[in-house]
Amino acid sequence: MSKDIVLAFSGGLDTSFCVPYLKERGWAVHTVFADTGGVDAAERVFIENRARELGAASHVTVDGGPAIWDGFVKPFVWAGEGYQGQYPLLVSDRYLIVDAALARCAQLGTRAIAHGCTGMGNDQVRFDLAVKASGEYEIVAPIREIQKQHTQTRAFEQKYLEERGFGVRAKQQSYTINENLLGVTLSGGEIDLWQAPGEGARGWCKPRPDWPTDALRVRVTFAHGEAVALDSVKIAGHELLAKLNASFAAYGVGRGLYTGDTTIGLKGRIVYEAPGLTALLVAHRALEEAVLTKQQNRFKPEVARRWIELAYEGFFHDPLKADLEAFLASSQRMVNGEVVLETHGGSVSAVAVASAHLLNSKGATYAQSADWGVAEAEGFIKLFGMSSTLWAQVNRK
Repeated sequence: MSKDIVLAFSGGLDTSFCVPYLKERGWAVHTVFADTGGVDAAERVFIENRARELGAASHVTVDGGPAIWDGFVKPFVWAGEGYQGQYPLLVSDRYLIVDAALARCAQLGTRAIAHGCTGMGNDQVRFDLAVKASGEYEIVAPIREIQKQHTQTRAFEQKYLEERGFGVRAKQQSYTINENLLGVTLSGGEIDLWQAPGEGARGWCKPRPDWPTDALRVRVTFAHGEAVALDSVKIAGHELLAKLNASFAAYGVGRGLYTGDTTIGLKGRIVYEAPGLTALLVAHRALEEAVLTKQQNRFKPEVARRWIELAYEGFFHDPLKADLEAFLASSQRMVNGEVVLETHGGSVSAVAVASAHLLNSKGATYAQSADWGVAEAEGFIKLFGMSSTLWAQVNRK
């Protein structure tokens, strides 16, 4: 009798390969697609049909939009940092995908779960550690298994599927593509060869010749650091991010070419596109800079960088991450107000900030006017620089 196993399924090359591979090894494969917002209705239908075509015993699609907003986007925007100062953690939906797959395991009464992660990347760490933090499960990773015998795994997977009568999309033959509500990442091909990305290495962001001629202005409203309205219209977080993605992608905002230090020690090079997240980070930072104290603005990035590292490296369920989130949530108490974003294409700026918590002095404006006198200014400078001044006096030759 076949044993039940739940496969986190996206319809891409790797997870498509996993279905017949697992079936041929005696598993009844139950596919789960956690729709974390990167596909349209037509793509959802394709994924469902693909699972049936490949012979899945059952298939379910789970709406992961609200979960990815609450579980990742909110604390990520509070943190306000990218990994190594750049990468916006676009594959962090993996943790929510694991949750959806484990929920399906519970429905089926099985403790076996499979994923299509390779043995060369970070996703295997994220998947495995998230599963291990949730209980005792058998983890099956077919792509890792075939890498023991095959060095050109994508070519082997493609041939394997084609020999069994299953087609492979043209775009999946050139690049590894990950797409969700957070954005798009592309790797493989000339990207891995440290060459300039080809025209095919493009997701949502329009190239410069296609940018609109008129500037785009958008008003984002925040309550306790969470974006809650767009142009004064209240909207659910995941829907707000989807709208920002569409609006700013048309102007090419949020696209980058990134090389970073991966969890497993290799250098990773990808093209990424995160138009909505980029816009949110710019808006949130502009509001924070105006309402947090100097000490908060100085210290918070240290917490943020540690949170980002935990999320990137697979420690999504480590208690330290929850501890850091408690600090981040506390720091957002007064992060309330509106920010106007503007783009002419390529980049986005926060051009106006409004909040009841702006740290404005009623009697002074920087470099313009002051409600203190010359003596007070000179006394402050003398005391503030006392240590450095004394060192210079004592050690002057």
